[in-house]
Amino acid sequence: MNVHLPEDPVMLLSVINTKLRDYGMDLAGLCEDMQLSQDELCAKLERIDYKYDKERNQFV
Repeated sequence: MNVHLPEDPVMLLSVINTKLRDYGMDLAGLCEDMQLSQDELCAKLERIDYKYDKERNQFV
C-alpha cells in the first residue's frame, strides 16, 4: 500500500490512531501493511510526547 501520510505530527497522530482503531490491527501489523518503519513512526510521535500503548492499541 503506497500511502502519503501527513508531515505534521499532530495530524499524523490522528491518522495513525484512526487506522489502528478502524482496521483492528496492532502497530506492527499496521506498519507492515502500510510499509512503514515502526521505529521512524514512533520516533516522530515521541517528538510530541506520544508513545504507543499496546493495551489500548493507540498512541497516548
